[in-house]
Amino acid sequence: MIIKKVNLETVCGITSKIPDNQLVEIAFAGRSNVGKSSLINALMNRKSYARTSQQPGKTQTINFYRINDDLYFVDLPGYGYAKVAKNTVQQWGKMIDGYLNGSKVLRLIFLLVDIRHRPNDNDRQMYNWCIHYGFQPIVIATKEDKVKRSQRPKRIREIEEALQVVEGTPVIPFSAMTKNGREEIWEYIDMVHGAFLEENETTGSN
Repeated sequence: MIIKKVNLETVCGITSKIPDNQLVEIAFAGRSNVGKSSLINALMNRKSYARTSQQPGKTQTINFYRINDDLYFVDLPGYGYAKVAKNTVQQWGKMIDGYLNGSKVLRLIFLLVDIRHRPNDNDRQMYNWCIHYGFQPIVIATKEDKVKRSQRPKRIREIEEALQVVEGTPVIPFSAMTKNGREEIWEYIDMVHGAFLEENETTGSN
């Protein structure tokens, strides 16, 4: 997809109502500082449209980016940052739960994990959360340029084992530096977008 227009259309806080969008939504979930904003910027061909921060726990909202008037990228709040107050963590959990349960057009979730570290309990909880709501997340192993090429297959196996992924689940290595993995990720997005359009055409013809 050639990106012609990007717009941060909606920012939802803890008390906000989830928008009733009509275009397909693609969500991005992951631990604080795992590289969600960097991935979204790379996919949008923008250097710093999605806000990146060196301060974990900075993103406390659900951000809806409208892409080409075709679809939405949904940036979910980062989780698992220890210095965030417990009540804030609970509020974030309710917000993400409300989105996963409430969105009518969410069709794909990318779960980001840092390839350098074995997924932890928070990552497993997020993965299982998605499965509970009927989604099978595609896993993106970020910061692949930080490990040697020879180590990458082992790291990916560790991610699969730690998350206990559904058999056949893609685990895509990605680097915000080299953009490696970007085209493969877009292939899944295009596939889901196309299926959503067909779904709507079928529904509309009935």
